[in-house]
Amino acid sequence: MQKKIIINCENKQTRVAVLENEKLVEIYLERPIYQRVVGNIYKGVVANVLPGMQAAFVDIGLERNAFLYVDDAIQQNSDGKRKPIEKMLRPGDEIMVQVIKEPFGSKGARVTRQITLPGRHLVLMPTANYTGVSRRIENAEERERLRQIVEKLRPENMGLIVRTVAEGTDAATLRQDLNFLKPLWERIKNRFRQKAAPCLIYQDLDLIYRIIRDLFTEQIDQLVVDTRYEYEKILETLEVIDPSLKDRVEFYCSKTPIFDAYGIEAEIERALSRVVWLDCGGYLVFDHTEALTVIDVNTGKYIGKTNLADTVLKTNLEAAAEIMRQTRLRDIGGIIIIDFIDMENEEHGRQVLDLLIEKSKLDRTKTHVLGLTGLGLVEMTRKKARQGLDAVLQQSCPYCNGRGKVLASEVVSARVERQLRSFLDGLDAEAVLIELHHSVAGLLIGPNGSYLRKLEEETGKNIFIRGNDAIHIEKYRIVAVGSLSDVQAQAFPVSVGERLKIKVEEPHANNPYDGIARISGFVIDIQSGGAYVGETVEVEIQEVAKTFARAIIV
Repeated sequence: MQKKIIINCENKQTRVAVLENEKLVEIYLERPIYQRVVGNIYKGVVANVLPGMQAAFVDIGLERNAFLYVDDAIQQNSDGKRKPIEKMLRPGDEIMVQVIKEPFGSKGARVTRQITLPGRHLVLMPTANYTGVSRRIENAEERERLRQIVEKLRPENMGLIVRTVAEGTDAATLRQDLNFLKPLWERIKNRFRQKAAPCLIYQDLDLIYRIIRDLFTEQIDQLVVDTRYEYEKILETLEVIDPSLKDRVEFYCSKTPIFDAYGIEAEIERALSRVVWLDCGGYLVFDHTEALTVIDVNTGKYIGKTNLADTVLKTNLEAAAEIMRQTRLRDIGGIIIIDFIDMENEEHGRQVLDLLIEKSKLDRTKTHVLGLTGLGLVEMTRKKARQGLDAVLQQSCPYCNGRGKVLASEVVSARVERQLRSFLDGLDAEAVLIELHHSVAGLLIGPNGSYLRKLEEETGKNIFIRGNDAIHIEKYRIVAVGSLSDVQAQAFPVSVGERLKIKVEEPHANNPYDGIARISGFVIDIQSGGAYVGETVEVEIQEVAKTFARAIIV
């Protein structure tokens, strides 16, 4: 499998894309205004302890207090016995914690007292007391060789984990990594003693150098970066940690933006879509809730060539591969439920599950495929350590507040009428001018103004209505209240005999030979204007009514 890392550096953000066989599988973003906090170490103050939840909240200097669960409050080189959190911590205690999960929504960051310091080949755990080897190193002999080397190197009362990139590495290289991490831990301890809480005492590397440390290994065929300064800094870094990779780094200098050249921008847009089409013609639908993500698989336009079972199997297999890619790309975390197309053949079901499990092994984030439920749904879990791609690149719609839907025009019209009746009841004024979306305005006015006339009779007021597409469909505003002459002057932006140049926006809904134009939301019905849609014409106003004016083309 060919793997590439593409780095785009801009003033406002840095973006890193990981490609497998020219397909985007992971995207990382970092902005100066939003700093990542996972991996950072803080000197915090225990704000309060909650025995009922067996957790504590810790002030680490961020906007919201961090959450510390009892299992994360136990330091691993202690006696190993789990005590109630109220016996381990008290409000006001100053403790060292490391962020393991970014803040999400209204929730603060999650922290632990079990500190880890990652290097290129090793991870130092100052509060642990054991040796581990990455599960991605599958060769039993190599695992044992590395374990024996690290057992000899491991400092007393500390832990070490061998990272995947260390496979085939000699003892001298591992010792060099450890010689960097031990002094780093000493500096962190000194800062903890010297600084006043709450404060940051260690900040993890920025995005590009985390990628170099954690992702850029022998399995990566090429790393391409579009900024000369970062290109040279990467080469300097590799000179220290792995000079053999320097010839795989390339400086991109074409005029075409680097993400466009590799087709990454289009893939990011696709990853934000609710519907994702498959090459076979089927499609996936992604729906997110607070607790889980549901993915529905559909055959769509794919009708197959042989029989139904083969058509379903092909669609499900392609869907399984794309789901795992989209899960990594969108960085979906938590519970994931997949509704594949029903398969009668049990062997076909096993093939789909096996493919999901195989593709999950490519994911650096811990993923578990739990199998089929009694309803034939596939359950998965994926560790949630940071915000998903949609949370980073999108925000909730300020109009629908994330619901994805707005009220129907008929519903809004009825609501506005009720509120208007209440507003006009007892109002000491002759007339009122209201402005609202034109689709709602039309329903409020009614055929030939019949609904509006009835409302005026019942309220005893003169009501002028103006359509405005710039207003949200669920909102309206009262523009003027006062005497009939004053409000009428504001409601009618034109007068009989006036000549003006206006653009014909659309044909009349009931009479396509006429055209419709608007001035400040006020409708101008242009006789014989349907043939001039999109053009600017000179007209003369012939008649001004309460809700519209008639004009002829000069």
